[in-house]
Amino acid sequence: MEWIIVSLASLLAGFVDAVVGGGGLVLLPALFATFPNAPPATLMGTNKGTAFWGTGIATWQYSRRVQIPWQAMLPAAAAGFAGAFAGAWTVTVISADFLRRLLPLVLLLVLAYTLIKKDLGRHHAPRLAGRAQTLVACAIGLVIGFYDGFFGPGTGSFFVFLFVRLLGYDFLNASVSAKLLNLATNVAALILFAAKGHVWWHFALPLAVANVVGSVLGAHMALKHGTGFVRGIFIFVVSALILKTGYDAFLR
Repeated sequence: MEWIIVSLASLLAGFVDAVVGGGGLVLLPALFATFPNAPPATLMGTNKGTAFWGTGIATWQYSRRVQIPWQAMLPAAAAGFAGAFAGAWTVTVISADFLRRLLPLVLLLVLAYTLIKKDLGRHHAPRLAGRAQTLVACAIGLVIGFYDGFFGPGTGSFFVFLFVRLLGYDFLNASVSAKLLNLATNVAALILFAAKGHVWWHFALPLAVANVVGSVLGAHMALKHGTGFVRGIFIFVVSALILKTGYDAFLR
């Protein structure tokens, strides 16, 4: 029964993550609920060991159909990798508790802005090019990468929102670029967790298969239905994140 529950959660997580990010919102709570006595670091490491494969497949799938601005996004992915390492190290030194109460408020602002700006992310009209685009993308990668290593929830959604707001991407193109950066931050976190023995590989590898299936389905739906579909899923995921993080911060 444990395998069935977490495998279904991994399938759904792969689908959500491929469309707009936020798969951890599904799989991580399922792991904590199914294995309440396991060390949190081990469950988080297992989640990263699972999500890495789905995100990687989604990135490859998208790159075949949507033009990724590699000259900007590869340096940004490297910055995200470095940021995630720095964030993961920092959380070993200071507590992330203050973010727990701040996060739902920040997400609420993101949701409100997205709903108010009806045309936000509906049209792909990049505002920057060349070095300027690369520098802004690297700044996004470094800051959100650090956040992912330090705390984590909503990383994919923050990547998508900032690419839409700052670079002028539509939601589909923003999601594609976010996948590449999220892959880099996942790799950084996975290396750290694996080095400390905090990955249940006997769970992570089978769950990765389910995650990849969900990821393929999610990427297919996003490519088929386009920006409007991705925007709708983005609003749903951010709303769910607000409820989850708000509960964790103020009610638990």
